[in-house]
Amino acid sequence: MSFKRLEADDFVVSSDSISATLWSGGTPTLTTFFTSSTQEAGSSGDYYLNIYQTASDDANAAVQFAVAYGNSNGSGSLVYNTTVNGKSPTSTIYGQYQNLVIGDENTDFAFGSITSSEFFALSIDRARYKEKIFLGSLTLNLSGSSGSISLTDNSLVVTSVQFNEAGRVFQLVSGSSGAVYTGLNSNGYSANSGSYGWLLPDIGTIILNPLALADFATSGGIGFQYSGSATGSSAPNVTPNSSLYRAISGSASFRLNSEETISSDYIFVRPRSSEFNYSENPSFISGSTGEVLYSDFINNPQVYLTTVGLYNDTNELLAVAKLSRPLLKDFTKEALVRVKLDF
Repeated sequence: MSFKRLEADDFVVSSDSISATLWSGGTPTLTTFFTSSTQEAGSSGDYYLNIYQTASDDANAAVQFAVAYGNSNGSGSLVYNTTVNGKSPTSTIYGQYQNLVIGDENTDFAFGSITSSEFFALSIDRARYKEKIFLGSLTLNLSGSSGSISLTDNSLVVTSVQFNEAGRVFQLVSGSSGAVYTGLNSNGYSANSGSYGWLLPDIGTIILNPLALADFATSGGIGFQYSGSATGSSAPNVTPNSSLYRAISGSASFRLNSEETISSDYIFVRPRSSEFNYSENPSFISGSTGEVLYSDFINNPQVYLTTVGLYNDTNELLAVAKLSRPLLKDFTKEALVRVKLDF
C-alpha cells in the first residue's frame, strides 16, 4: 500500500439538477386514486384525506398525496363546540396553511387579482417530491358537473418569480405540462374568478381556488360542487375533501415530476511514472534480510492498480473506490483515476 497527499487542484465540486418520476412504480402520470375508509371515518378524516395509488389495504399501497380544505370562517365542517361558531377543522386547516405559506394570519390567499377566504390544498408526500417539484411537469385534470379542465403552472412563461414564506409561487392556469392555454385570456384563467390556484414547488404543495373551479365551463370552470357553505352545526352532505377527490379521480390523470440537486465531489488521483510501481505484498520481500526476492521486480517492476483509498490526516480510511478493471502500472506509464463522490 502506498500513499500520496492530494492537493487543492485535485478536487472539483459539481452540481447537477436531476428530474425523475414522482409517483409509485416510477410512472409519470397517476391514473388510479383510492382513499382509506378507515382514515376517512377517523379523527384525521375531518382534516384531510390521504390518496393512494391502489386500494389502501393492498400490500403495495402507499400515500401519494393528501387533499384538504381550508376556510377562514370554519365553513364546510362541523364546529368543535356549538357555542363557538367558526372554529372547526376547516378553520384549523386554513390557519395552518396561512402560517406555512403566507406567514401572516391577517392576510388571505390571493389568486391572480381575486382574494379568497377558502382554498383546497394538495400536499404531495414528502419522500416523493424529494427536493422540489420539477417546474413545467404539472398536468392536473379535474372534472365537474359542467365539464373538465387541465391545469398546469405558469413557471415557463412568467418573467419574474413571486416568493412568500413557502418559497417560490407560480399561478395555476389552464394548460398542460407548462404550456398555457390562452383561450380565456393571455393569463390562462378568467379574470372574474382569478387563477386556479398556486403551485408551491419548494414545499410540494398545490393550492386550488374553489371560486375558479366552481364557475361553469363557459367561464373557465368545471361546475365544481363542494359543501363549503355549510356553517355552524350543519353537517355538509358531502365533505369538501370528498368533492375534490371525486373531481381528481373522475378525470384519472395527474402528471407530476420531482427534482433534486445532486452535488458531486470529483477527486483526481494522479500516479506519476515514478510512483506506485512496487508492491508492498510481504510475499515479495525476504523476511530475514528484507531483500526483494524476485529480480524481475527490481529491474522491471509491474503492478496492477485495483483500488483507491481516501484517507484523512489521521490515517483513517474514509472512502474506497474500485476500478472497473486492474490498471497496469510501471515506470513507463502514468495514470489518471477520477473518483466521484455523490452527496
